[in-house]
Amino acid sequence: MIGILLADDEHLIRGALVALLRLEEDLEVVGEAATGAAALSMARALRPDVVLLDLQLPDLDGITVARSIAAEMPTSRTVIVTSHGRPGYLKRALAAGVRGFLPKTVSAATLAAAVRNVHAGGRYVDPELAAEAISSGDSPLTVREADVLELAADGAPVEEIAQRAALSPGTVRNYLSSASAKVGALNRHEAVRIAQRYGWI
Repeated sequence: MIGILLADDEHLIRGALVALLRLEEDLEVVGEAATGAAALSMARALRPDVVLLDLQLPDLDGITVARSIAAEMPTSRTVIVTSHGRPGYLKRALAAGVRGFLPKTVSAATLAAAVRNVHAGGRYVDPELAAEAISSGDSPLTVREADVLELAADGAPVEEIAQRAALSPGTVRNYLSSASAKVGALNRHEAVRIAQRYGWI
């Protein structure tokens, strides 16, 4: 049996995934979590074969959880199942040690096949997402530019971003200006939209 830990903050989706996985004779759901911290804690306790993670969990995102699992529990494989399938997220997930990445729109049979493949030591990446990732290229943003742009996503003023990022307002303006120029945006709001579309932030 392949032991699976499933983490998704949407109860209806989590319940549906559990029900679908339990229809497979060789798959067993050993735990469920609604947050990233709970998923990490349960993974440490249960040592599941495969951890299915939603990308956007309330506290720690799926990629952060996957990175910790890869570092601490190399025998537990991670798979991201998401409704936010953007090329930048895929690249970040693979860099964090994620073995599978697929959208929530896949069939139950595809999900089960991905779990088996990843458990056997392989990888499973949604073909359409993989093609998009190749064509979109790497993020032009530095880590700091991406961080500052992400803090600007909710429309916060420069002073607030500076405080949250522990930077001076002038430095924040420089990062925002540089990020906007790199993504070909006229202003930071457009830069945020472009970066989010490609999954760079």
